[in-house]
Amino acid sequence: MPGREDLPATLLRSPRKAQDTWVAAHDSALDTYGPGRRAQQTAFAAVKHSFEKVGDHWEPKQQRGPSDDQAAGGARQRERPTHGGVDARASRAHLYERAQQLGIHGRSRMSKAELVDALEKASHRETARARA
Repeated sequence: MPGREDLPATLLRSPRKAQDTWVAAHDSALDTYGPGRRAQQTAFAAVKHSFEKVGDHWEPKQQRGPSDDQAAGGARQRERPTHGGVDARASRAHLYERAQQLGIHGRSRMSKAELVDALEKASHRETARARA
């Protein structure tokens, strides 16, 4: 399976189900679109429906569904910014719990949008730290 060989590091640190989801979607996208960025984007979109990025890995979401407006719009929609695997459609309480888990300071005063941004930045930092 080509997808197993191309598995991103964040997914190597994630549950097997997240890895299997990525591999199945990636391999299917390779058959449909050929090699390249689109196959990777399709695979991550599939992962984001069931998992959310927490720090340097992916964890199961409480409720399955799109993580942001881009994922909800489908293939024919214009590109919108994504949030790096953060479940931007989750409740503020859930985002606050994730911020607490990652030790984000000032989280109690943050709006939902600010929590999403802070979680995205924290995930990028954790992923960079894990690569080093």
